[in-house]
Amino acid sequence: MTAAGGLAMSSGTVFARGEHDDDERDDKYNDEDEAPGEHEPAAPMTALRVAHFSPDAPNVDVYVDGDRVIADLAYDSITPYLELTPGTYTVTITAAGDPDTVAFEGDLWLGRAFYTVAAIGELGAGTFRPHVLIDDGSVLLRAVHAAPDAPAVDIYANDGDNPIIEDVAFGQSTNYVAIPAAAYTLDIRPAGDPETTVASFDVELERGVAYTGFAIGYLEPGDREDRAFTLRATVDGPMATHQAD
Repeated sequence: MTAAGGLAMSSGTVFARGEHDDDERDDKYNDEDEAPGEHEPAAPMTALRVAHFSPDAPNVDVYVDGDRVIADLAYDSITPYLELTPGTYTVTITAAGDPDTVAFEGDLWLGRAFYTVAAIGELGAGTFRPHVLIDDGSVLLRAVHAAPDAPAVDIYANDGDNPIIEDVAFGQSTNYVAIPAAAYTLDIRPAGDPETTVASFDVELERGVAYTGFAIGYLEPGDREDRAFTLRATVDGPMATHQAD
């Protein structure tokens, strides 16, 4: 599809497992994937498409957990969305028709959202990598550091390797970041110190809602236990009105 001004637009089609011509995954669903009382799968909670934007890379094949899902994807091409279920997947990108020539392989956690994985950078320069974008189904989360005796902090989600919010000092607030709608354990750690967890909080974040997490109180409350460090979460904007109804 081509939009005004010559911009190429990709299709909004979502293919079920095994439905796309290149998708070699088993198209059978287990009982949890099926709508109650139906033999057809429920609408997808998670879907993934791939874009090839690496100008010096050849056509590529894309594998998910060892099953090829995309074949012979050329530069400047974008696939339709392919259905997945939430979880952690090993994504492998190889030269087309040559599974032994691996350009990238890594684990990718996918929550209840739609994603674009864009192959960017250059093979020759060693900068080739996937850039992961959340397209839809996300929540918006920001953080406010309001604990006066706490150091600058990083926030980790579900014990991930990298913080979702970094180096927030007292009196600072972040911009909203988009993350998939899901249940999370948020770990608060001193900035740059991934081994030390100051506090952990379990939260359920709903699709299409904006939240702010306020870190409040004292890390060392002394005899003021009612002022101990905690996370106070708010629903922001118009959705706060809906939740109050």
